[in-house]
Amino acid sequence: MEKKTALITGSYGGLGTCFVNIHAGNGGALILVGRSQEKLNEQADTVKKQYSVEVHTIAADLSVPEAAQKIYDICRENHWTVDYLINNAGFGGQGDFARERTMEQDMSMIAVNIDTPTRLCKLFLPDFIKRGQGRVLNVSSTAAVMPGPLQAVYYATKAYVTSWSNALWRELQGTGVTVTALMPGVMKTGFANAGGLSDTKMFANAVDSMAVAQDGYHGMLKGALNVTSGLLDWQKPVVALAPMFPKKALLNFVYKQQIAGSAKK
Repeated sequence: MEKKTALITGSYGGLGTCFVNIHAGNGGALILVGRSQEKLNEQADTVKKQYSVEVHTIAADLSVPEAAQKIYDICRENHWTVDYLINNAGFGGQGDFARERTMEQDMSMIAVNIDTPTRLCKLFLPDFIKRGQGRVLNVSSTAAVMPGPLQAVYYATKAYVTSWSNALWRELQGTGVTVTALMPGVMKTGFANAGGLSDTKMFANAVDSMAVAQDGYHGMLKGALNVTSGLLDWQKPVVALAPMFPKKALLNFVYKQQIAGSAKK
């Protein structure tokens, strides 16, 4: 594989770390993006020692509108050419929208899951098109195919990511540039603990994140439209048939899966 540079948001957690190790293992250079400069430095040192690849870091708070422009400007100023843009950063959170979730929690989620990835693509895609090559991987979720009571905003953000990514995939045909949506099932990452979901039925049978990252990364290289990965056998028909289920029954099913403490019932 020709050596490429991948910019990965949320690089030092869960799925992001997997993407970093996969790309570095292929000999590719990296631009690591996350909130903590200290954690980025630790990750960069580890990756350099293990894989002997070039690694740059950008500390940015992806919940603020200025983050995407900051990331893009730093890349331009340092003449770092981004070949692969992996919009991995994102988070969820369990709770009733009107009675438990705060305004700050849900607005920050929309910013990180929707606003910043959209801005990053708006900034980097014209450069990709001009060069006639480039790959984007937007991390969505199988949550995108259904509404998610008790994670109402999270499910809605992922529906946006998949719909938007698919539209871009079509718009970019013939340019040499592709956009792929990765739609994982429930994975073993820090996502569940951070979102208060670790004791729910939904996360009772989480799968290994490295296999999901491998599927997503290779799907991105092939220019796939969507990559669904990490589903248990019983989950596959549920996700595939979700759009055809009676809506109220589907909402009740998802709700029960995400009640705090439901994993013990």
